[in-house]
Amino acid sequence: MENTQASKQLLNQMIGGYWITQAIYVAAHLGIADLLAHGPCTAEELAEQTHTESGALYRVLRALASVGIFAQDAQHRFSQTPLSEPLRSDAVQSQRAFAIMMGAEFYETWGKLLHSVQTGEFGFHARFGMPFFEYMIKNPERHRIYDAAMTGVHGAETEPMLDACDFSSFRRVVDIGGGNGSVLTAILNRHPLLEGILFDLPAVAERAVPFIADSGLSGRCQVTGGDFFSSVPAGADAYLMRHIIHDWEDDEAVTILRNCREAMSSGGRILVVETVIPPGNEPSFGKWLDLMMLLVGGRERTEEEYRAIFSTAGLKLNRIIPTFSPVSVIEGTCSHSA
Repeated sequence: MENTQASKQLLNQMIGGYWITQAIYVAAHLGIADLLAHGPCTAEELAEQTHTESGALYRVLRALASVGIFAQDAQHRFSQTPLSEPLRSDAVQSQRAFAIMMGAEFYETWGKLLHSVQTGEFGFHARFGMPFFEYMIKNPERHRIYDAAMTGVHGAETEPMLDACDFSSFRRVVDIGGGNGSVLTAILNRHPLLEGILFDLPAVAERAVPFIADSGLSGRCQVTGGDFFSSVPAGADAYLMRHIIHDWEDDEAVTILRNCREAMSSGGRILVVETVIPPGNEPSFGKWLDLMMLLVGGRERTEEEYRAIFSTAGLKLNRIIPTFSPVSVIEGTCSHSA
């Protein structure tokens, strides 16, 4: 009976998990962690600064404090905790944008999971009437939040990736879907003789230009706009794709990989950085991320599934390099290469 009650309590916590998601979203949207950066505040003080109703705000913050996000003292003032610090806009690898993203469009999209399971259609498209990336291009402010969220979530993967995968033997690397340039600049900073090309949709690439310039790398890093379903910059010996292939179903993923294979120099390498789903019942963030991809379009893959799409694209999967993070580096070469 005791085990049954414990299982029921755990299940109920899981069922109600979205309560916490939405409370965190409210705090992130209002910038509460930023306002507490200089010391404790009451709900009334915070409500005045955020133009909210103090009683309602107090109830949200009290609930968050009960799970360790903010802390309330005897004078009903709220202060920072280790869990709330990453919600600050200026925190290293800030999670504020991720909390906003997960509490807004993505929260609404998860309500379409049953629709996706019943129809095979993407839940995001069903909710917002267009594919995910089209929505982002049409809503540049939301796209900026998405970019910041991805930097906050995946930024911690960069150094482990560079520790695990040696880029020193390459002369030129193309970062396919390079976004704001944070990954490519980290690679170029670690390897001073390496040249880089950031390649993304024209509107995205344009936003990366100031970041590259501010990093002092304009002389070694070219920014190019285009469509990787048509072609990618030619002549490089490394083509990096971090969290790009998982955005697409197999046919589209094969097209991207094939275009990279056709563009790369002799002896070049394809470097796909993704979560590789482990077999069996082993817990894995990738298994849950795969449900997100079911909703927005794309999928996470197992080793066997990566081998299959690499082979179809004319590539040989040489090895999977684990890192001290949730991602691995999946290395491929032309199938006729040694």
